Amino acid sequence: MNTAVILEERPDEGITQVNGKPYMADAKGALVPLEMVKAADKLEDETVRKIIGFARDLSARIARFRGHTMTDLGEFDALLEQEYGTRKGGKKGNRTYQSFDGLMKVSVAVADFVDFGPQLQVAKTLIDECLNEWSADSRPEIRAIVTRAFNTDKQGQINRSEIFMLLRLEIEDERWLRAMEAIRDAMRVTGSKEYVRFYERKRVTDPWQAVTIDLAKA
Repeated sequence: MNTAVILEERPDEGITQVNGKPYMADAKGALVPLEMVKAADKLEDETVRKIIGFARDLSARIARFRGHTMTDLGEFDALLEQEYGTRKGGKKGNRTYQSFDGLMKVSVAVADFVDFGPQLQVAKTLIDECLNEWSADSRPEIRAIVTRAFNTDKQGQINRSEIFMLLRLEIEDERWLRAMEAIRDAMRVTGSKEYVRFYERKRVTDPWQAVTIDLAKA
């Protein structure tokens, strides 16, 4: 005669009741009778679940806070545009809001995600021509920057910061200048993200102090 197995899970506690008896699932998914689990493991499990519970709640509150913040700023921007026909910030969208006493401010920075088109390969060919012709006369640091710029990482992505470093080098060779133009033509903004930061100070002569929300910097 088959007996039905009755399961009752309490995921927040890490306990699964099987026919009224408590079990805990281990990392392999096997159910271990609660009385067979070491006291230290039970205490560690309880501690981690407690911390993660608080972390989930805090994460949700931060998400709601960010949403309310961007809504409030958006409404202010809309009101400003309606009343005065202008908006805060430049073309890119970076903007700063400050209290009347100059002791608090909210900063919104827009970061673009940049990718590169096929023109980048043209730039690489022109740069290689320059380096080959300059040979021993080319500075080793320039060769190192070029190598790092066009080497791909584990995800197959080029080193964007080193690509931008190439653009800052002052080299007058015509092929190099054409290569830099090709790099600029290759740049494509594929998206953007807004970052909001908060600052305060006790006196207007004091430097700004960030209001820390990042747990790693708290």
